[in-house]
Amino acid sequence: LPGSVGEGGLPLFGSVAEAVAAVAPQVAIDFTVAAAARANLPALVEHGVAPVIGTTGLTEEELDRLDQQAKERGVPLFMAPNFAIGAVLLMRFAAEAARLFDYAEVIEYHHENKRDAPSGTALKTVERMLAARGGKFHDTPVDEHELLERSRGGADGFVHVHSVRMPGFVADQDVLFGGPGETLRLSHRSIDRSCFMPGVVLAAKRVLGLEPGLTVGLDSLL
Repeated sequence: LPGSVGEGGLPLFGSVAEAVAAVAPQVAIDFTVAAAARANLPALVEHGVAPVIGTTGLTEEELDRLDQQAKERGVPLFMAPNFAIGAVLLMRFAAEAARLFDYAEVIEYHHENKRDAPSGTALKTVERMLAARGGKFHDTPVDEHELLERSRGGADGFVHVHSVRMPGFVADQDVLFGGPGETLRLSHRSIDRSCFMPGVVLAAKRVLGLEPGLTVGLDSLL
C-alpha cells in the first residue's frame, strides 16, 4: 500500500509519480512483468528517469514507441534480455558459430513461474545468429509430421526453439549446431539469481552516459 514499508525497510509507492516525487531518482530498475512495465516505463521516461529494463514480454511495437518517447524527452534507456555475463558471451559465441553451421536449435530452461515463452534471451540469440549468417538456416530435408502439436517447438529462420518450464531451473540455455559428422553444444547455466547482479549494477552506472533512446544488450557496455 502507498506509504507503507516493504521488505528490508524499503518504502512502497502507489505510482511512479509518487515514487519520483519522494525519491527523485536518476535511474530506475524494472524487473517486473510486461503488464506492469507497459505502464511504468513510459511514466519513468516522462519524468526524466532513465530505466534499466530486465522485463521481457514487451512487443517490438511497444519498444519502438518507448524508444521514440525517450528520444523526444532526451532520456536514455537500457534493456538487456539477460544480465548474466555468461549468457551475453553465449549469444556472442552462437553468432560466431552460426556462420559455419547450417543447422541449429535452441533449448531454454526457466522456473515454472516464468510467463513468456520463449525467453527474451532465446529470441535475441536467434536474432543474432540469423544476422551473423545473413539469412536463414537450413530446414530439415524431410516432410516432418508432428504426432504431438508443436513438438518441434516454434521456429524462426528454421531455428527451432524449445521452452522448458519446471522447478529447479533459474535461467539456462543450450544452443545446438549440427554439421556433417559433428555437433556443437553451447551451454549457459544460471545457478543462482546473483549471477545477474554484476550486469545490473554495470547498466545502472552506465545508462546515464548513453545516447537518448533505447540501447539493447549488455555487450554494448562491456
